[in-house]
Amino acid sequence: MALKTILNYSPNFNSKKRSSKEIKFIVFHYTGMKKESQAVKRLTNIQSKVSSHYLIKSNGNIFILVPDLYIAWHAGKSSWKNYKSLNQNSIGIEITNPGHEFGYKKFSRKQISSILKLSKFLIKKYSISAKNILGHSDITPERKKDPGEKFPWEYLSKNKVGLWHTLKKQELTKSRNQKTNQKERKLFFDNLFKLGYSKKIPKNLNKRKYLSDVTKAFQRRFRQGLINEKIDQECLLISKYLLKKYN
Repeated sequence: MALKTILNYSPNFNSKKRSSKEIKFIVFHYTGMKKESQAVKRLTNIQSKVSSHYLIKSNGNIFILVPDLYIAWHAGKSSWKNYKSLNQNSIGIEITNPGHEFGYKKFSRKQISSILKLSKFLIKKYSISAKNILGHSDITPERKKDPGEKFPWEYLSKNKVGLWHTLKKQELTKSRNQKTNQKERKLFFDNLFKLGYSKKIPKNLNKRKYLSDVTKAFQRRFRQGLINEKIDQECLLISKYLLKKYN
């Protein structure tokens, strides 16, 4: 598949190459900056110490910032299943969007089209599993919200990029805001940890705050209509479905 890209290299990467077999994940981000030009500048500025492999602009143009076989600096301190510091094993894709801090908005149709094309290209090239297509907030829920609840996870999954559930809307609506008991909430977190969310609580957070962050990360990913950190029967139902189907 031919992929139209534009070279705009960033100096922010590890000089040592990795093998293609080490590439196991795709991690999506939004840039979280007011202006697109600011985002490009930051990702290519040696002083920022931040980069990604690709940047998708609002018009759908795909920039290559760091070649795939070099480790870009996009994930930071992160964890998923048995993997720590996911920079080592992932390809980072930034998508321009002001983010939650500056008026979070829907991703453009051209961006979504490019996300799909680029993802399919990378999935085929590196044999990346659907279970390993992640958002930044999945791998570092205590720090990040991106790519956020407006990211088209359901649409991408229908086009064979990443995971989603196929639970009926009526069943989900009926379960929303229905309370869970302590045992069910424990089961919910057990499900999330088995899916890949880290159970290790960061040193600077208490358990309650961290579990709240994990819940919101899950909701931004799989229950995008309501991000309220409350574990209701809908959240539990989705977690059970995902674990049964994908683990």
